[in-house]
Amino acid sequence: MLVLLMGGIVANLGAALVVGPLGGRIPPGLVRRWCRWVVRAAGVRVRIDGGVPAGTGLLLVANHVSWLDIPLLAAVRPARMLAKAEIRAWPVAGWLTARGGALFVDRDRIRALPGTVARIAGALRAGEAVAVFPEGSTWCGRAQGRFRRAVFQAALDAGVPVQPVRLRYRLAGGPSTTTPAFVGEDSLLTSVWRVATARGLVAEVEVRQVLVPGSGTDRRALARAAEAATLPRESQAGVPGPRPAAPLTGAGEPLAGTREALTA
Repeated sequence: MLVLLMGGIVANLGAALVVGPLGGRIPPGLVRRWCRWVVRAAGVRVRIDGGVPAGTGLLLVANHVSWLDIPLLAAVRPARMLAKAEIRAWPVAGWLTARGGALFVDRDRIRALPGTVARIAGALRAGEAVAVFPEGSTWCGRAQGRFRRAVFQAALDAGVPVQPVRLRYRLAGGPSTTTPAFVGEDSLLTSVWRVATARGLVAEVEVRQVLVPGSGTDRRALARAAEAATLPRESQAGVPGPRPAAPLTGAGEPLAGTREALTA
C-alpha cells in the first residue's frame, strides 16, 4: 500500500510540473488547488498565508528545502520553473520538466548566463511568473544559503516586482523539522519514502511583502533584500525591510558573464 502511495506521489508531482505553468490556460484557482492536493497526498498538511495576483509578470523567489517546494510555490502562483540543465537528461522527470515550460540554466557554462537571464526577462515581460530558488541548491530547513543575484537582473530588465516566499516544514504542534529536506546523497524515492512515512508534517508557506525596486536599484541589493525577506521573522531584527510599492525604474548594473555574477 505504501509503495502504491509513493508511486502516486511521484506521478502527481510530475503532473504538477506540467500543470503549474499552464495557469493561463487552466483557471489559476484550479491549478493552485491541484498543487495543494499533491502535497496533501504525501501526508503533509498545508498552510498558506497570503496570496499573489495572477496575470502580471512576477519573479517568485523562495528558500529551498524539498521537492515539495515546487508544488507549494505553484499553489501560491502558477509559474515557469528555473531548473538546472542536468534535469533535461533525467528519465521521465526531465521530459515532464521541459514539457512544463521550465527555463533551464547551465551552471557550468558561465558564458551562457546572460542568455538565460534574457530568456527569463522575456517571460516576465510577457506577463508570466517565473519561480526561482536563488540559493541554487536545497538546504536542511534549519539553515539557509545566500541568494545568488544573477536571476534578479531579469526582474530589473523586465521591470517587474519580486515576490519573496518563506517555506518552512514543522511537526504539528512542534518545531521545525528536517524530515522533508532533499539534501546530500538522498534519492527522490528515499526522500518521498521518508515524507510518506512521517507523521504530523506541516508545510507553512508565507507570502512576504513584495519587493518593487526603485531607481538605481541593482541586482546585489535586490538579492539581499529578497534573501532577508525569506528569513524567519525572529532573524529579521535589524535587517532593512523591503521597499513599499513604487514605480519600477532603473535597470541595475550590467550583467557580466563571469562567475562573480553567480555568487551572492
